[in-house]
Amino acid sequence: MCGRIIQASPAELLALGLMLEDMQPEPAAPCFNGAPGQALWVIRQHPQTGRYHLDRLLWGLVPSWVRDPSGGRKPINAKAETVRSLPSFREAYARRRCLVPVDGFFEWQQTGGGTRRPHAIAMRDRAPFALAGLWENWRHPETGGWVRTFCILTTEANACLAAIHARMPVIIPPEAYGRWLSPEERDPAELLKPYPAEAMTLWPVSTRVNSPAYDDAALLEPEPQPHAAAVDLLI
Repeated sequence: MCGRIIQASPAELLALGLMLEDMQPEPAAPCFNGAPGQALWVIRQHPQTGRYHLDRLLWGLVPSWVRDPSGGRKPINAKAETVRSLPSFREAYARRRCLVPVDGFFEWQQTGGGTRRPHAIAMRDRAPFALAGLWENWRHPETGGWVRTFCILTTEANACLAAIHARMPVIIPPEAYGRWLSPEERDPAELLKPYPAEAMTLWPVSTRVNSPAYDDAALLEPEPQPHAAAVDLLI
């Protein structure tokens, strides 16, 4: 599961080197604790022009065919193993894939006694990277207004994350951005796999991240392990 993301870099860096249709995206404050229900940066490809756009969509997918999303389930993740078959995701997977640019994300480790220890996960060089996402349009039947939403794909954890969690977001490498984004490409199933562990790192952080009310750079500061003999997770 992926339930919190970091989008703290300026928009021009979160564009991931792609040439955007609008190279001056709307201003937004750095986000150190992006949570479901919030508007966050997403990169999409326009189906007619082929140009890339960096837009803010709501995290929590609302399929286009639902009648009323107010009381329905809004999945924040889709499993790579079932995304091609489940009705909530299969059309978006075929036609509306996107990239979710991040500086990192958070995951929680079960530590016993019902407690969970949060960790930040990023690339070793701390460069922004892309999570595989799906996006959807939902049109309000009365007002005609559009609601655009997204979710993040997950797969089994690599060796870096396996110490704390069984799953991780699907990470799209730079050379595959075009393939993932283009609806004209054949099924990019070969991209739905764990990212190389040696490129990544993780470290324990404060439980302040448990609440989306906290959104500041201090959330990324390493917290000491509770026991001196704890295994070093900065692999």
